[in-house]
Amino acid sequence: MMNRRVYAVILASGKGERMNCGFPKQFAEIKGKTIIERSIEAFEKNENVDEIIVVSEPSTIEKIKEIVYKNNYKKVTKIVPGGAVRAESSSHGVGEVAEDDAKVLIHDAARPLVTQRIINDCISALDSCDAVHTAIKATDTIIEAENGMMKAATERSRMMQVQTPQGFRAGTIKKAHSLAKKEGFAGATDDCGIVFRYGLSEIRIVEGDRTNIKITYPEDITIAEMFVEA
Repeated sequence: MMNRRVYAVILASGKGERMNCGFPKQFAEIKGKTIIERSIEAFEKNENVDEIIVVSEPSTIEKIKEIVYKNNYKKVTKIVPGGAVRAESSSHGVGEVAEDDAKVLIHDAARPLVTQRIINDCISALDSCDAVHTAIKATDTIIEAENGMMKAATERSRMMQVQTPQGFRAGTIKKAHSLAKKEGFAGATDDCGIVFRYGLSEIRIVEGDRTNIKITYPEDITIAEMFVEA
C-alpha cells in the first residue's frame, strides 16, 4: 500500500472571547505550557505525521513563529493567516496541501490534550475512507430549543459529541470548501459538516476521549490541569 503524506492543520486563529483572559486563549498556559504548544507537540511527536500547518490570527503569526523557533518544532512548515470564520481558516490551511491524495487532520488548537491513540486511529481510518469524525457518546440529553423554548427532543443513545481532529483525503475537503464558497455557505462549525452537506463521502466515526476537552471557559484550564497531572 502506498504511504500517503500526513498533514496536520492546526486551527489557532480564534480570539477566545469567552475565556475573558485579555489575549487569545491559545497562549494561555496549562501547567507551564501554552495551549498552542501542547497542541503542536501532540502532532510533532507523532511518528506518522509528516508536516504541520498552523493557521493563525494574522496579528499573532509572529508570536507563533517565536514559539516554533523556541521549541525547535521540526514539522511546522507553514504558518498561515486565518479567515473571518472557522471554515475559511480551515480552507486556508488545507489549501497549503499540494497532494490531493494526502491525508489531512484538521485540529482545533483549543484541544491541547488530544491523544496519540486518537491521532493514529484517524490516520489509519483514512486508508479505507475519505472522511473521519472524532466523537464520543453523549452523556447528557440534548434538546433543540428556540427563543428560550424547547422545540424537540433527541434520542440520547444516537447522539455523539464531536471532537477534533477530523481527517480527510485532501482532495475531498478541498472540494467541500470549494462548493461551500460557491454556494456562499459559511455556517458550518466543523469540516465534516461541510463534507456531509454536499454528500462527498461517507464519514467514519473514530472514538474520541473525554480528556480531549476544548478549552472554552476559564474553568476548562483547571480541568485540563487535572488531566495533565493524572
